[in-house]
Amino acid sequence: MLGIKRLGLLAALVLVGVAPAAAAQAAAQPSTQDTQYLQAVHQVNLFEITAGDLAQQKGQDQGVKDLGAMLKTDHTQLDQTVQQTASQLGVELPNEPSADQQAVIDKLNNASGAEFDRLWVTSELAGHVQAIQATQTEISQGSEQSVVQLAQTALPTLQAHYDELVQLANKLGIPVPQTSASGTPSPGGTGTESPAPGGTGTESPAPGGGSTEAPAPGTTETPAPSVS
Repeated sequence: MLGIKRLGLLAALVLVGVAPAAAAQAAAQPSTQDTQYLQAVHQVNLFEITAGDLAQQKGQDQGVKDLGAMLKTDHTQLDQTVQQTASQLGVELPNEPSADQQAVIDKLNNASGAEFDRLWVTSELAGHVQAIQATQTEISQGSEQSVVQLAQTALPTLQAHYDELVQLANKLGIPVPQTSASGTPSPGGTGTESPAPGGTGTESPAPGGGSTEAPAPGTTETPAPSVS
């Protein structure tokens, strides 16, 4: 009987130790910031993969074709990490780009020649500004370490893409967006000056957007976008 009582006590102690741990794990849900960043950057990747394919198929300038191939490869690799992280955290990801991003894809599908190249580069510049800003906001405001680390890994790649796009724009005589709006709405926030990647605001377009008002990344005065 004594042996049975001891086993019962041991089992009780084990359960007492496990219950708080299980409760803590259940409570450790990703924040709205982290969740919306994962969803938005996934949509960015979906857009970039499609836009990269179009650049290789329809680009007139070889630089557009080559950069499109690089963007497709890099964003495909980035999205593998995004999907893995989202799965671990139980975050459901969208199945397609945002409505604004899809509208840009439609425009690219209908363009050709030099018009396509100009639209593609302009869209990519605006899109990468938004993606960089959203990523900077996640790094500074995110609470889930795995998502913050993802953003820290993604940022140099996004900045390298932007630099390549600026060089290509200069080569093709395409204006590069200048800094504009101020404020720092976070991904998922309600700021109206710089919407989420894929958002509908007029000051700072979504990835793939065509506005020339988007701020350049890396500046201290530009906002981080809300994330859709």
